[in-house]
Amino acid sequence: MDPSPHGALSPMNRITAAVYSEAHFVLCLLISMACGWDRTLVGRSFEDTPPNIVVFLADDAGWGDYSSSGNRQVRTPNIDSIASSGVKLDRFFVCPVCSPTRAEFLTGRYHARGGVRGVSEGAERLNLDETTLAESLRAANYKTGCFGKWHNGTQWPYHPCARGFQEFIGYTEGHWGEYFDPPLETTDGEIVRGKGYIVDICTDNALKFIEQHQKDPFFCYVPFTTPHSPWGVPAKDWSKWTDRPIQQRGINQESERLEETRCALAMLENQDANVGRVLEKLRELDLFKNTILVYFSDNGPNTERWNGEMKGRKGTTDEGGVRSVCYIQWPKRIQPGKSIPSIAGAIDLLPTLLAMAGVSHVGKKPIDGVDLSPALLGNRSDWTPPDRYLFSMWNNKFSVRSDRFRLDTQSNLFDMVADPLQKKPLAMRDPSLVREQERMKNALEAWKGDVFQGKERAKDQRPIPVGFPEFPITHLPARDGHAIGGIRRSASAPNSSYFVHWTQLEDAIVWDVEVATAGEFDVSIDYTCAAENVGSKVALTLGPSKLEATVNEAWDPPLYQNQDTIERPKGESRMKEFKTMTLGTISLDLGSGPLKLQATKIPGRGVIDLRRLTLRLRPTQKKSTAR
Repeated sequence: MDPSPHGALSPMNRITAAVYSEAHFVLCLLISMACGWDRTLVGRSFEDTPPNIVVFLADDAGWGDYSSSGNRQVRTPNIDSIASSGVKLDRFFVCPVCSPTRAEFLTGRYHARGGVRGVSEGAERLNLDETTLAESLRAANYKTGCFGKWHNGTQWPYHPCARGFQEFIGYTEGHWGEYFDPPLETTDGEIVRGKGYIVDICTDNALKFIEQHQKDPFFCYVPFTTPHSPWGVPAKDWSKWTDRPIQQRGINQESERLEETRCALAMLENQDANVGRVLEKLRELDLFKNTILVYFSDNGPNTERWNGEMKGRKGTTDEGGVRSVCYIQWPKRIQPGKSIPSIAGAIDLLPTLLAMAGVSHVGKKPIDGVDLSPALLGNRSDWTPPDRYLFSMWNNKFSVRSDRFRLDTQSNLFDMVADPLQKKPLAMRDPSLVREQERMKNALEAWKGDVFQGKERAKDQRPIPVGFPEFPITHLPARDGHAIGGIRRSASAPNSSYFVHWTQLEDAIVWDVEVATAGEFDVSIDYTCAAENVGSKVALTLGPSKLEATVNEAWDPPLYQNQDTIERPKGESRMKEFKTMTLGTISLDLGSGPLKLQATKIPGRGVIDLRRLTLRLRPTQKKSTAR
């Protein structure tokens, strides 16, 4: 693999990621056998039954969205039970937004080290030389499944099934704005339309996975898609919240939309019921006592709702933007009712879970997180490495947290014990405070130099890999392309958008790709087209390769009316039903370049709206240079 910080697939000095994926897994297995065969080395006798691991990850839930956090308006008894029957990490910190937290959980390393610098347009991809928790567990003969929102890479080998997961159903990219009967990607890359509400569907698949692998140790990762917008929740959950008075308000009450607060909390109650379904299944199969359960969220709340009156929300590096609940339960080993006040973070979960499972980490890169199992399994509630700092970053804003202090992005110092709401920066009259402020500032600068190497704002330059025999489907959604000319996105957020306003011959849609295996590719698009635009001709080109096709069928459905419980936020697309059309077959050679889709004839006022272009490598492909 290319050793660059961004982990780009270089057309010159690289093996194909297809070979890498298989070789990486075999290497992981060999390392595990060599380093972890004697399980007493990692704290568990060989005869012990390995624990199962179930991890629930909420999407955009704030610390204050749970009754266990003091929210008197919501009922989350199943989630709360993980805390009351296990351990509560009381000062647990994640990232300000989705993809970075997921990367930190999966690798035990700060997200930017692994190339994750954003949430869309490819910047959410986890570098191919990073090793995930699933890979370590799979090398130790765990069955691994992911059911929900992956958001760390769409195309193979960034796909979850190339990163240690044997089974997957959900969204590989960021959220898509259909929560009822949603289009979901499966283990083999096919898109299928689910039946029902997305959280219920993902939980259904998690339950099937658990039942199927009840006789094996398993890692079941359930990254829920809620309470991320759009604001859609089943009627039975919404009926409890319609017109309910909201007593606990956010600190910026003038900006709080009460209907959004109601819907977010209704989504949390639906999520809680699904957590309860998993707990019930574990009990039914007599797996509960020897299953490690973890529940946390990926960032602060996505609206101005009650969050313990902490400063900040999703997207900020203040306490309210990065503090999450984190509950860990293991009935066989963890004494219930413990609360740990020392700071901890998403980076700590990988080393902690591996230690508790008695599994060796198979990656070669140093871990930023620390093993919290001495605190979880022992009697000490205040354990933490001395002088520890946790760093937060988003949109070139930074903050640093110690057990007592937070240094915010303006270098203000707050005493988080005396002033947990960050209401008043400390006056720098005490020399000891001045020294602590300088220590934290110096630590931040050193961390930035180490992690970013002066490239905090670097644009993601990695091409999209295309063409792997073991995973022949490559989806190129609109979110991963860029528009030329008058084409624009259906909304400002790339993750849940499609291309519209395609009206001129000069307009084009481009994906920067690298072909890993030369061969013949079947090409299709997901599109809509007004009747007046039928007959438009389009051409797909990459270097000298070209495919031409004509749009012969109108498909102009209305926007969905059944997806939203309340109005979705401004800047987020309303969805519609896209139709799949086969364009034909194109021959692609090895190498990288712009894959361009452009109109060559426009008989009407426009061409099409485009959701996605898909390439399928035919079985009889040419061999890549790496083979």
